[in-house]
Amino acid sequence: MDRNPSPPLRSREEEEEEAAAVGDCIGSTVYSKHWLFGVLTGLMQIVSPENSKSSSDHEEQQMELDEEMENEICRVWDMSMDEDVALFLHEFNVPDIFMGILAKSKCPRLREICVGILGNMACFQEICVSISSDKNLGLLLTCLSQTEVAVVWVERIREHPAIYDSICFIMSSSTNVDLLVKVGEVVDKLFDLDEKLMLEWIRNGAVQPLDQPQEDSEQQPVFRIVPCVLEAAKQVRSENPEGLDVYMHILQLLTTVDDGIQAIVRCPDAGKDTWNLLFDLVCHEFCQSDDPPIILQEQKTVLASVFSVLSAIYASQAEQEYLKIGKVDLPLIDSLIRVLQNMKHCQKKPENSAESNTEETKKSDLTQGDFHLKILKDISCEFLSNIFQVLTKETVAQGLKEGQLSKRKCSCAFENLLPLYNPVVEDFLKILREVDKTLAGNLEESFPSLKVQT
Repeated sequence: MDRNPSPPLRSREEEEEEAAAVGDCIGSTVYSKHWLFGVLTGLMQIVSPENSKSSSDHEEQQMELDEEMENEICRVWDMSMDEDVALFLHEFNVPDIFMGILAKSKCPRLREICVGILGNMACFQEICVSISSDKNLGLLLTCLSQTEVAVVWVERIREHPAIYDSICFIMSSSTNVDLLVKVGEVVDKLFDLDEKLMLEWIRNGAVQPLDQPQEDSEQQPVFRIVPCVLEAAKQVRSENPEGLDVYMHILQLLTTVDDGIQAIVRCPDAGKDTWNLLFDLVCHEFCQSDDPPIILQEQKTVLASVFSVLSAIYASQAEQEYLKIGKVDLPLIDSLIRVLQNMKHCQKKPENSAESNTEETKKSDLTQGDFHLKILKDISCEFLSNIFQVLTKETVAQGLKEGQLSKRKCSCAFENLLPLYNPVVEDFLKILREVDKTLAGNLEESFPSLKVQT
C-alpha cells in the first residue's frame, strides 16, 4: 500500500458526542444542527433538483424515496418528538419548507413523513398556536386537541361547508381503515367541542324533504351524516376496535340532541340500519356468555355508546316493525343483564394486594376504571328499566322458558334497578306473579323492600 488506510466510519453516537463537544447540539439534546441542516437541504434538492432532468425522469424519481434519505428523514421524525428539536425546526421555518414539499412532491412516503413531523411539532403549544394561524396548514386532529386554538379550527371548518361533503364522502366510500379511523376521530372531536357545528352538519342532510324526488337526475347526492357514519363503522368493525368505539361515540353524541335522534329514526332506513348494526354488536359480538367477565373492561366505553343509542331509538320508535314487542326485548334483556353481571366481577378489588390499599391507587382506580363502568351501569339500568316497562305476560313467559328471565338474572336486574327504578320492578313483579307465582315469591323474599310495599 502506498498510503495509510482510511479511518473507520464513525457511528451516529460518536457524531452526536462530537456535535455536543463543539456546541453544535440542539438545545439540551445531543442532536447535531449541522446534520439536520444537511438532511433538510437534501430534501429540498429532491423536490427541486438543480441538475437538469427531463420532466418525466423527475416525476419518476419523485415517486420513490431513496432508502438512505428515508432513514435520515425518519430519524428527524423521531427527533421531532423532543421539544427542543421541535422548536429549532420551527425557528428554521420547517413548516414552510414542508408545505413546499407537500405541494411539489409526488412521493407518498415523503409526504407521510413530512406530515408526521409537523404533527409532532404541533403537540407543543407555542408551535401549535403558530401553525394554527397559518390557513395553509391543516393538522386538524392535533390542533383540535389544543384548547387554546381549537375554536380557531372549528370556526375555520364552519366557514368551509365543502369540508362536510369531503368527510361524508370519505366515510361513505373509503375502504382505508386507517383513514376512516382518523376521519372519525376528527368528527368525534368536532362534535364534542361544538354542538352548534354538529347541529349544522345534522341539518345539512336532513332539511331536504325526503319524499320529494330530485328533479335533476344529475344533481349531486345529498350526504347525510348518519348513513355515512354507519358505513364507516361497518368498514372498521372487524379490523379496528378502537375505530369502532370512535364511530359509536359519534352516534351517541348525535343522540344528545333531538335533531340527531330524528336524523337517525326519520331518514329512510337509517333507523333500521343503525338498530340492526348495534343490536348485532351487543347480542352477538360484545360481552358474550363465553367471554371472560374481565372483557368488560376493554368494551365498557363502546358498550356505553351502543346501549345509549339503542335506548334512544327504542324510546322514540317503538311502533317500528323491527322494534315489535317480544322480537328484540328478550335478547336485549339478556345482553344488559350479562353486562351488569360482569360489571360486578370487574368492580371487585384484589383482597391481598398491598398496592391496591394505597390511597393513590384507590383514587386512580376510581377515576379511570370505576368512572367508565359507572357510566355503563347507569345507561344499562335506564335501558333495562325502559324494556321492563313494556313487557307483556306473553313475553315474560317466553323469557322464563328460554332462560333470559331466570331467578339468577332477575335477581341481578333487581339489584341494579333498585331503589331508583322501584316502581318499574314492582310492575314487573305483578306480571311475574301471573306467570310464575313461586319465582315471584322467591324474589320478594330476596328483596324485602318489595314485599313490604307490594
